[in-house]
Amino acid sequence: MEIWSEQTIKDFQRTLLDWYDKDGRANLPWRLNHEPYRVLVSEIMLQQTQVDTVLPYYERFMAILPTVQDLAQAPEEQVLKLWEGLGYYSRARNLQKAAQYITNDLNGHWPESADDLQALPGVGPYTSAAIASISFGEVVPAVDGNAYRVFSRLLKIDDDIANTKARKVFYDAILPIVDPLRPGDFNQAIMDLGSSYMTAKNPDSQGSPVRAFNAAFRDGVELSYPVKTKKKKPVKQQYMAIVSEKQGNLLFEHRPDKGLLAGFWTFPLVEINSIDEINGQQLNIKPIIHVFTHRRWEIWLVRQQLKPSENQQYLSSDDWQKLSLPTIQHKLLKALGELE
Repeated sequence: MEIWSEQTIKDFQRTLLDWYDKDGRANLPWRLNHEPYRVLVSEIMLQQTQVDTVLPYYERFMAILPTVQDLAQAPEEQVLKLWEGLGYYSRARNLQKAAQYITNDLNGHWPESADDLQALPGVGPYTSAAIASISFGEVVPAVDGNAYRVFSRLLKIDDDIANTKARKVFYDAILPIVDPLRPGDFNQAIMDLGSSYMTAKNPDSQGSPVRAFNAAFRDGVELSYPVKTKKKKPVKQQYMAIVSEKQGNLLFEHRPDKGLLAGFWTFPLVEINSIDEINGQQLNIKPIIHVFTHRRWEIWLVRQQLKPSENQQYLSSDDWQKLSLPTIQHKLLKALGELE
């Protein structure tokens, strides 16, 4: 790993922030106002989701729930409906829990350090550092995927980022480089750099504003960084999605409060070991695919007539359209509409 001199660090800070001031994405709505609630909502939405996807969700969410108190007091169903389509719904639930903690337990007072912010539900080391640096000016690196990629290349850090111990290595390496006067802008500039000139594939290192500081590019090994072991393939699981209709209404099941799709309404889902176990009228020849982080669901729509159990009920289209439905249920409804 390369170690920069104090002069190199100052030169890098100036070069990076000059570029950010001129060409960074300062017009993003959460960058126009550094109020911590706005930053929190944006950072939670941006977890595993692209900026272009988040923008309309963020604008709508903030228009309806503009303050942390509004979010704390909102019905959970409203919050989930606003989140519908973003996926990873535990983020929305934790976001509301964080708002309730700030409003009810802290009397509306925000923790201001990265360490203290991690007391909020759903807020980990990266998100806490982002809020602390952007909203409260704490000199702390926000280490996410972009930071891993950017600094592994700049400094040729060989630690495997799939290993949890790598975070401390990167944190310690980046901390002395964070601009002490503009830590929030520094972290946001690194985000922009990682999503533009220093992308995972096809980086434009020749045109990068920090090309002179990129040790991996200088040595012709840029695509070898960051070092990361491959993820295991998701485990395949097969399901029947039961289509049961009564007087134009469809049967929906309220999922348990824990596990995948917790608390959502879906068609009744029955796990099977193979397609040979399908019991009923199979509607689709090819399965509907939905991939979670560690699981790959293959789902067949099967028509059966069921008597509702305690956690099931027949709903009209007007009723189920008012619910927050997970992405997989939207896929099933779309496929059903195409088949019928």
